[in-house]
Amino acid sequence: MVKWLSSFGQSKNGGVNRLLYSPSWVSAQHALKNKMEELGFSTHFDSVGNLFGRIEGSEPHSRTILTGSHIDSVIDGGIYDGVYGIIASLLSVKKLIEQYGQPQKPIEVVSLSEEEGSRFPLTFWGSKNITGKYSLDHVFKMKDTDGISFLEAMKEAGFPPEHYKSPKRTDIDCFIELHVEQGVTLDRTKTSLGIVSHIVGQRRFNIRIIGESNHAGTTPMIYRKDAMLAASNLISYITNLAFETDHQLVATVGKMTLKPNVPNVIAGEALFTLDIRHYDEEILDSFCNQLSSYFHAYARENIFEIEVDQWLDIKPVKMDTLLTNELKQIAEKRELSHLPLVSGAGHDAQVFGTYCPTALLFVPSEKGISHSPKESTKKEDLEKGICVLTDLLYTLAY
Repeated sequence: MVKWLSSFGQSKNGGVNRLLYSPSWVSAQHALKNKMEELGFSTHFDSVGNLFGRIEGSEPHSRTILTGSHIDSVIDGGIYDGVYGIIASLLSVKKLIEQYGQPQKPIEVVSLSEEEGSRFPLTFWGSKNITGKYSLDHVFKMKDTDGISFLEAMKEAGFPPEHYKSPKRTDIDCFIELHVEQGVTLDRTKTSLGIVSHIVGQRRFNIRIIGESNHAGTTPMIYRKDAMLAASNLISYITNLAFETDHQLVATVGKMTLKPNVPNVIAGEALFTLDIRHYDEEILDSFCNQLSSYFHAYARENIFEIEVDQWLDIKPVKMDTLLTNELKQIAEKRELSHLPLVSGAGHDAQVFGTYCPTALLFVPSEKGISHSPKESTKKEDLEKGICVLTDLLYTLAY
């Protein structure tokens, strides 16, 4: 089923291009809708393209157990990312119905319309509509790199903005997401399952250092205001402080641009990005405050100008303790090796985690590779995840 679903938007490299509201996205969602109906689910789309497959519960007015993941991909992404969670949920519910019949509480499998932010500068469009955190106001003027507006893309995909009604749900009892790890821990430790305790908070910055351009051959070292050198020193400080602060804190400088960016001219300006992640907001605050103090002190001492622009602040989210403990007990009963993990990547579970009780379960990614056509997980690991998900859904819905 993973290979079947990856055929919608398959890239030349064996990966997937399935961006929000693209033709491959439309094909995949409608193929899933047909598959859900073949398996006995009643189906519907909400007004932003989230697809739901529902099995009614026997108890009237019961709240819904929601499980699934996202259908969209990054550009040339892997075939398991997001998709595995949808397929695992379908197979788990199918197995439960065959074995036990109708559940007491309704169960819905959701194929979330968007999580990655690959086409438009926005993430979690699917889950943030379901939780009432997004509306059309957030995308009114948004366009992709080809100049196509968000609203135009919605309409082309069959979800005209003029028919938009808030997809916010008030009947969700909990949300369960099963996902490939997208990291190396489970693979390296030969562990079957990762039971997520927290999803990290993220802070992202653009940092601009303004020095002075001058001749590379005639300006003595002691008289230079080299923005590249200043940036290098600050990046070195960031890295050292991250090592000293906490082993689960990560800080990444992933992009740098220089002006004038010429071999024989001292850089007069350097701009670099900074991505900081940790699951404890106090540690994030302390780390960022230390960096800010050092940056401005360094700039004053060395007569540079510095601009620190924070453009992202995502709060850490703790997964539900009761659900997490239930997953541990299931793993132990099945004698499956498991580890508590902190997710360094963002997931829809972090959106639902501030809205309703939420659990996130990982299976290994071979060599930790993800967001790549080389993404792979062994079949037996996929099956172990489905077994644990099935047991949890049985506990919750039956």
